[in-house]
Amino acid sequence: MLKTIKCGKLELKFNKTLVMGILNATPDSFYDGKLFFNPDKAIEHAKQMAKDGADIIDIGGESSRPGSEPVSEEEELRRVSPIIKKLKDEIKVPMSIDTYKPKVAEECIKLGAGIINDINGLRNEEMIKVAAKYKVPVIIMHMKGSPKTMQDNPVYKDVVKEIKQFLGVQIKNARKAGIKDIIIDPGIGFGKTTEHNLQILKRLNDFKDLNCPILVGPSRKSFIGNITGLDVNERLEGTLAAISIAIINGVNIVRVHDVKECKRAVMVADAVRDA
Repeated sequence: MLKTIKCGKLELKFNKTLVMGILNATPDSFYDGKLFFNPDKAIEHAKQMAKDGADIIDIGGESSRPGSEPVSEEEELRRVSPIIKKLKDEIKVPMSIDTYKPKVAEECIKLGAGIINDINGLRNEEMIKVAAKYKVPVIIMHMKGSPKTMQDNPVYKDVVKEIKQFLGVQIKNARKAGIKDIIIDPGIGFGKTTEHNLQILKRLNDFKDLNCPILVGPSRKSFIGNITGLDVNERLEGTLAAISIAIINGVNIVRVHDVKECKRAVMVADAVRDA
């Protein structure tokens, strides 16, 4: 049984699969770009996701879709700061800040974010220092390359083995710095082909001996489109299938756009797994 993780005054209990709701305060995310770029709309959407059963709200101010361009720290903070400030007293679920920039992470923790979700997998030592200083949980994700280049012919000999090796090293680095609460994310879609993503979902149990909660984010991603031939707006059913399989194979947190629908699928998958 995984231990409870404290996120400031709130906590995450792993007696069920947790649902992380995605809040992209960006103009260019692959699915919901521009929808929640307005802070008021973002805040309302976060409240609705919490009402629909989200256990975590993951707030990001820079798109990490394949080919995306980075934005400045100042711009990223301008996008996310008002949202975190407002939500801190209005929702009763932890907020994570989806960023690889230490300064952005630090400012958002000061404003009320309780988790750092780093797509760069804590490869920046300054990010490790920030997480250790504020004693916040971290999500270490695997990514091959950068969002701009990650889908340029990614190659692995054994995708799960290589991801696991990377995560193992980063967990050790984090623990050495005093970071106690670590969640791992194999990074579906981040420098992986469709076959790589399928192998990750199929072999999630291989990550269990790292002794950290496992998160996956297959929501509406291109591998679902490659399998079904469907546009991003038509990939909900594929997402539901992917998260259900992930739950049966040992995942602890699913990161999704469609909280209400995914929460219902999670409840059924959990019931089957625990029967």
